[in-house]
Amino acid sequence: MRLTVNTLLSMDGVMQGPGGADEDPSNGFDRGGWLVPLAGEEMDQIVSGWFRQADALLLGRTTYEILQPYWEMVTDPCDEVADSLNHLPKYLVSSTLAEPSWHNTRVLDGDPVEAVARIKKHERGELQMHGSHQLAQALYEAGLVDEYRLLIFPVVVGAGKRLFQDSVPPSSFIVAGTHVTKSGLVALSLLPRPFRAAF
Repeated sequence: MRLTVNTLLSMDGVMQGPGGADEDPSNGFDRGGWLVPLAGEEMDQIVSGWFRQADALLLGRTTYEILQPYWEMVTDPCDEVADSLNHLPKYLVSSTLAEPSWHNTRVLDGDPVEAVARIKKHERGELQMHGSHQLAQALYEAGLVDEYRLLIFPVVVGAGKRLFQDSVPPSSFIVAGTHVTKSGLVALSLLPRPFRAAF
């Protein structure tokens, strides 16, 4: 199974709270909603395209708790994002949420990196991760990510959770796809080069 990381980013790499002021105020973050002025149909098409490729979803607890209350109330079968989130198998990484209520969710036991490695080995299709910055960093460091799909917004947030922290090992990527929307969003598809042999 392929693991893809799909996320919305500011120019300075922030992925926290893009959609609203109260979306993720953890660690005192007060700059949520930074993508809203640039949201639109093209952004929706790109994100829907991501979800069309998913066979299962991988979520950290914070992202899971942000997504569930909103998306499980969206029942329009034509909404590809809602349909995927509500019906695809969901793997949840959490040490505190033992009995998740969102349909088709399974909590991963033990070390999350080892659990994801097992899923990649034994399942088929695409395991797709959204948000979940700590998990994304751990899987990056373990060399388990097969592709990054990034939608970069022309804004600098200045603080917040980032996809790559200062302490991560260096690497480089092969650009597999690019697209620039009319509002200036940059969609990138990136394939990691052999891990830690980038420079």
